[in-house]
Amino acid sequence: MGILVRGGTVVNADISRRADVYIEDGSVKAVGAGLEAPGGCEIIDAGGALVMPGGIDPHTHMELPFMGTVASEDFFSGTTAGAVGGTTTIIDFAIPDPQENLIAAYKRCRGWAEKAATDYSFHVAITWWDETVHADMATLVQEHGVNSFKHFMAYKNAIMADDEILVNSFTRARELGALCTVHAENGELVFHLQREIFAKGITGPEGHPLSRPTEVEGEAANRAIRIAQVLNVPLYVVHNSCREAVEAIARARGEGQRVFGEVLAGHLLVDSSVYEHPDFDVAAAHVMSPPFRPKEHQEHLWHALQAGHLQTTATDHCCFCAPQKAAGRNDFTRIPNGTGGVEDRMHVLWHHGVNAGRLTPNEFVAVTSANAAKIFNIYPRKGVIAPGADADLVVWDTKKSRTISAKTHHQNVDYNIFEGMEVQGINTITIANGRVVYRDGDVRTVKGAGRNIERPAYATYYGAMDRQAALHAPKAVHRGEAAE
Repeated sequence: MGILVRGGTVVNADISRRADVYIEDGSVKAVGAGLEAPGGCEIIDAGGALVMPGGIDPHTHMELPFMGTVASEDFFSGTTAGAVGGTTTIIDFAIPDPQENLIAAYKRCRGWAEKAATDYSFHVAITWWDETVHADMATLVQEHGVNSFKHFMAYKNAIMADDEILVNSFTRARELGALCTVHAENGELVFHLQREIFAKGITGPEGHPLSRPTEVEGEAANRAIRIAQVLNVPLYVVHNSCREAVEAIARARGEGQRVFGEVLAGHLLVDSSVYEHPDFDVAAAHVMSPPFRPKEHQEHLWHALQAGHLQTTATDHCCFCAPQKAAGRNDFTRIPNGTGGVEDRMHVLWHHGVNAGRLTPNEFVAVTSANAAKIFNIYPRKGVIAPGADADLVVWDTKKSRTISAKTHHQNVDYNIFEGMEVQGINTITIANGRVVYRDGDVRTVKGAGRNIERPAYATYYGAMDRQAALHAPKAVHRGEAAE
């Protein structure tokens, strides 16, 4: 049965217009004024509200095994929470252990994701290197629709990718038309500072940001960017949290390099004072990497988002409850890193972005869905309301408010980093794959309804990079025969 969303203003990244949207068989069939309702279709009266593409969160970690425990959010609860908040697609991560086969790790995560309520896709992390990794990267790109590879520059003695791994993986990704992504923190410096700070008797959560100062993020971001520049591969820097990282990205983009930047809703709105909270559970609940920063960095992040130096917003949704966080009660290095946010990202960004005059509604669509769809090469299937696109959309009431709380959220975690925040401008209806999955407090998600979204290699920016590389290809100097 089709659905006609009538009487709203369709807001895409490029333009807004009063229009109806007709949906059938999971895709958008028509967008226009005064559409006729086919017999038997469901009619949704948007009542003058905005109709926008469903959100794409390009950075989540559902049921992730990490630091001796497993994230509390699984793919069904996590995608359900996302749908309640207006997010209809996530891109999660398959993270092989060192020496683990990439394909095996990817298939394991695909198995976990079969319970997802909305669409999902995967980045695959490169945590070690040999010729089997070289071959498996091709298999993932060409047979499984994986077009992005993650590199953790932190977490020494675990999943950290050193410069040799970066060079090998970046080179292979370039050959395959894939995108490289990096978690930019200097792992050697973090490891050194962790031991140094702990030795000084600082064992609580306040030690976490001290061991990961902004300089270690800025250095790693700049190093990854320069390696990508030399190897002529596009780069996506995840969860930028500070001025130093943003400046590295802005400089590179100003030089014409294909570098993309992501910012988390949490880093835009939460500052480092949370680590001084006298309650261990509260302070530990905010331990994530990179950590929350002093307030002055937040305006740099907002300005970079406005200027286009940062193109996407995400959550790094990786939930651990208080008993799990308590593993590090006497040693901050043992606190599982991660916070939630997949349910709240769209709401807090509208309230603090659009309502505050930092973003237009069209820019909001760009940073919450369209840009991610373009960068990860699933546009215009995702990220736009247009004929032929997947029927993932939200009806957005700009006047309606909610107060965020762990007591009422749908995320499977006992703390919310936006606790008590009142936001105005929320989705009242979420449609995913042509089905209403949330409506005015009524959650209608179905376990297993989500689909794996394959993402083709060679996104559009690769064409420009190839042409530029051809124009600047090195040439040997021909000097004739050597003199006898």
